[in-house]
Amino acid sequence: MDFNFTIIGEYAGLFWEGTLLTIGLSLISIAIGTIFGLLIGLGKMTKNKLVALPFQCYIAFFRGTPLFVQILIIHFGLVPMLTGETNGILAAIIALSLNAAAYIAEIFRAGIQSIDKGQMEAARSLGMTHVQAMRYIILPQSVKRMIPPLGNEFVVLIKDSSLASVIATPELMYYGRIMMGQYNRVWEPYLTVALIYLVLTLTLSFFLNRLERRLKTE
Repeated sequence: MDFNFTIIGEYAGLFWEGTLLTIGLSLISIAIGTIFGLLIGLGKMTKNKLVALPFQCYIAFFRGTPLFVQILIIHFGLVPMLTGETNGILAAIIALSLNAAAYIAEIFRAGIQSIDKGQMEAARSLGMTHVQAMRYIILPQSVKRMIPPLGNEFVVLIKDSSLASVIATPELMYYGRIMMGQYNRVWEPYLTVALIYLVLTLTLSFFLNRLERRLKTE
């Protein structure tokens, strides 16, 4: 295998810019997805079936269809409908956030339901409202149990952000594809991109594992 380090050096600056955008897309999507996921998860858990139905449909759609297709629909359909033109970065953020929210909603639901029902009953008997009991009693306990699956979802989101390259979002994978097209070489661009993604995911996993161990000792 003839590996040319020279062309990697030529693209070093672009790979750096792409990595920064990949991190930015991931962080924003994680933040939005977590907020939406909590709300959707709580909505799905409501006892009123009519209220819960839209949340169930949302989760079923985004978990049951490919993220690739969702990105295309949002980029060529939703974003132009809202802004009048396509915008790769905006479409990527919306698609990644909405997709992550569906998975995070199930993580929140499972975490909340793993707490013994007696905790809620005890909180209500002390005069707390349902919202107060969720905020001060249930969620703090369930968060510790959610860290591992949430961490896995965050790692998956970083890797899934590479799909945004298909709509010309200038993130890491986009520049890998550009480099491959320019030099008609496979190993240099894709192994470099793979290595950078590996560093990002391993770094995130390291900090998440430390957080998990710290929460267990508290």
